[in-house]
Amino acid sequence: MGKSMKRSRRRKSTRKQSPIASLMICVAVVVVCVICVVKVSSLNAKSKELAGTEKILEHEIELAQQEAEVLKAQSDYMKTKRYIEDVAKDKLGLVYEDEIVIRPNE
Repeated sequence: MGKSMKRSRRRKSTRKQSPIASLMICVAVVVVCVICVVKVSSLNAKSKELAGTEKILEHEIELAQQEAEVLKAQSDYMKTKRYIEDVAKDKLGLVYEDEIVIRPNE
């Protein structure tokens, strides 16, 4: 009988929780909740900021793609005989043998 009384006393003492311990657990839970709310709000703000940055970058990508198309067209033109003729006439003043150059009086 002596052993069973000791066990029952131990069980009773471990089952009881002091009000201070309960208060500390509640405070800890509240602190964790507050930290979670703060983290969530900061993550939401960061998410909105990144969404704005994403839109700006998408616009810049569109502009870069348009510029790439223009450069591709220019590159294709520069590979033609017409481009070589235009440069020879404009930059170097060259003409075909059967052409007559008429220049206005300055």
